[in-house]
Amino acid sequence: MEHTANQIILRGTLASLPQFSHENHNRRFFRFLLEVPRLSGAVDTLPVIAEESILNAADLSGGDMLTVGGQIRSHNIRSDGRRHLLIFVFASTLVCENGEPKNEVVLEGSLCREPTYRRTPLGREICDVMLAVPRAFKRADYLPCILWGRTAQEASRCHTRDRIRVCGRLQSRVYTKVTDSGSEERTAYEISALTAQIPEDIYER
Repeated sequence: MEHTANQIILRGTLASLPQFSHENHNRRFFRFLLEVPRLSGAVDTLPVIAEESILNAADLSGGDMLTVGGQIRSHNIRSDGRRHLLIFVFASTLVCENGEPKNEVVLEGSLCREPTYRRTPLGREICDVMLAVPRAFKRADYLPCILWGRTAQEASRCHTRDRIRVCGRLQSRVYTKVTDSGSEERTAYEISALTAQIPEDIYER
């Protein structure tokens, strides 16, 4: 992958056909779900948005896997009087081809809130961070990341505005949300970091 602030490459199979999503500046965009299996056998079902012209240039009717290149984007929406952060892949390229499943992410941005460090019931170390990843026109995408083990320890020493770079994968996680009307099954999306570049001065603070 090239050195960029926000890049993702996925290769998987279509879980849903493209459906119209929205129109912006006379450009039509469509949404579909892509299933990408992990080495563990679990499957991440990931939302992708692509412009109509990109979809038309790709033959999605074949039985091959679909490779998606682009960026991870975030969008805030209001629902039930609350803000919800939508995470999705904004496609710049679509190619039907054979090959192994792929889920590769590179992000570089600044922490927009303090890290949250914790341990699982089995003692595994985890650190949650929210990265503000810049994009064009002075905008930013706000992307949740999870770091593990020693990298989680190091990230827990960082503070808001520290800049870090992570490499990993985009994953989906189904959870149950209890609301006033009952329990709802929802899906969260987050970047699971395999490696991270963290400021070298964290131990000197």
